[in-house]
Amino acid sequence: MVTKDYYTLSEASELLGKSKETLRRWDNDGKLLAVREPVSNYRVYKKEDLLLFKNFFSEDFEKEVTNFIEPRQNYTVLELFAGAGGLAVGLEQAGIKCIALNEIDKWACDTLRSNRPKWNVLEGDIKNFDFSKYENEVDVVTGGFPCQSFSYAGKRLGFEDARGTLFYEFARVINEVKPLICVGENVRGLLNHDNGRTLQGMISVLDEIGYRVMPVKVLKAINYKVPQKRERLILVGVRKDISIDYEYPKPYKKIYNLSDALKKGELYDFDVPKSVGAKYPKSKKDVLDLVPQKGYWRDLPIDIQKEFMGKSFYLGGGKTGMARRIGWDEPCLTLTCSPAQKQTERCHPEETRPFTVREYARIQTFPDEWGFKGSASQQYKQIGNAVPVNLGREIGYSIVNFLNRYYNLSKPK
Repeated sequence: MVTKDYYTLSEASELLGKSKETLRRWDNDGKLLAVREPVSNYRVYKKEDLLLFKNFFSEDFEKEVTNFIEPRQNYTVLELFAGAGGLAVGLEQAGIKCIALNEIDKWACDTLRSNRPKWNVLEGDIKNFDFSKYENEVDVVTGGFPCQSFSYAGKRLGFEDARGTLFYEFARVINEVKPLICVGENVRGLLNHDNGRTLQGMISVLDEIGYRVMPVKVLKAINYKVPQKRERLILVGVRKDISIDYEYPKPYKKIYNLSDALKKGELYDFDVPKSVGAKYPKSKKDVLDLVPQKGYWRDLPIDIQKEFMGKSFYLGGGKTGMARRIGWDEPCLTLTCSPAQKQTERCHPEETRPFTVREYARIQTFPDEWGFKGSASQQYKQIGNAVPVNLGREIGYSIVNFLNRYYNLSKPK
């Protein structure tokens, strides 16, 4: 695995001029993440990550970057698979007006309507909507379409071959609306889904309907003022009659931790509001009471490890999400749709309980005034599925930057 594209811990230490222990700490804190060599399990570093990080310590990068940019005119977006509005709120904060949103989940639609009564929320299956009335009326189409395998009819996947998938519907709407730019987001796993053929199929479909796809990137939320180790794959298409390229938002140097999410500070003006939350059964609470901050199942006494883990105790892999208590001084691990799943435990740093609904929302950087509809489990699901609002805002700034440049070049001379 260690090639010219990867550096060992020692090589990375020499390149950055930092001690190995500092690099280990940064890896644990999510500041500079390493990957694991599959055989030896040693830390290795991607060349691109090291070079980017090295720039942060050079004289040219003493000041924090900013992606903030003012829209030069009114820009509009049509959002598909909108969920509870994480991306939509982020784009709104960046100055992009939401013309319409489509979402199939009833409770998520109720959430959108209750928070933004003036938004045009189109509730129902995307397959049942015709979006052609928005042709040339919106600048951007966005959507967090689910990842589904295609049925391959030939060597090159075409638009019709994608039928039956929700990505086909995403592409259909783009084809009907013809926005200047389209932005899809998905889980990192899309990179390797079906050995990479799914992503390549999506790229070929967008190419067929008239869009140049920019180099696909996985954005780490911790680099965009989100106190959570969450990653989202971003797929951007620019209409082929446009010559300028889209530029991804620049990562910030500062990494925010759980304390920044739940306590008064730079991210929020007040401590997290009280709210409903899930609870552990006594048997589970008794076990997690023994786990220290930033600890997990390996910090338990060996007999309790075996009892709690069951057959998993004897299987390979670190299983670092099991019986995991988050620390105040680290970003939270990626939130899931349920706050107390055994494989992906996210226990509060001091109290032995899952995070509450409002704590979940804070970790996803939703504003405190953004409420969620439905039962507690429905609310957790909506928040866990969302794009972090601050990440959405930074993507929004990058879209504004693209649109500003486009409209500036399009003005009559």
